[in-house]
Amino acid sequence: MRISFAVARHKSHKRLFREARGQVGGRSKQIRLVKETVVRNRCFAFRDRRARKRDFRSLWITRITAAAQMRGLSYSRFINGMDLAGIKLNRKSLSELAIHHPAVFDEVANLVKAALQKNNVNFGRKLAAV
Repeated sequence: MRISFAVARHKSHKRLFREARGQVGGRSKQIRLVKETVVRNRCFAFRDRRARKRDFRSLWITRITAAAQMRGLSYSRFINGMDLAGIKLNRKSLSELAIHHPAVFDEVANLVKAALQKNNVNFGRKLAAV
C-alpha cells in the first residue's frame, strides 16, 4: 500500500511559510528559499537575544556613569562604594533611579561617599593646585 506524506508535508511547509512571512520575493514563496531564510532568522534571533542583554547592561552603565560623575564619583568608585555600603541594587534599578528619581539617587550617592570615606578610599578627581 502506498503512503502519501502530502498532509504532513503541507503542514510543515505551511508552518515555515508562516514563519517567513514579510520576507521579499521568493524568500516567502519558494520552499527551498524559505527554509534557508527561516534557519538564518532563527540564528539571528538566538544571537540577538543575548546581544540585547549586553546592550541594555551597557546602556545602564552609561547612565549610572553620567549620574555618578555629576555627583563627583567615577563609576568604578561608585560601584565599589555600593559594595562597601552594603547596598544591593542592580544596574537597571540604579539607572532608573538616576533618570526618574534623582533625589533618591543623591541619597544613594551620599551613602556611597560616606562608605568610601569610612574605609579610607580616596574618591573623586584630584584638582590641580591653582
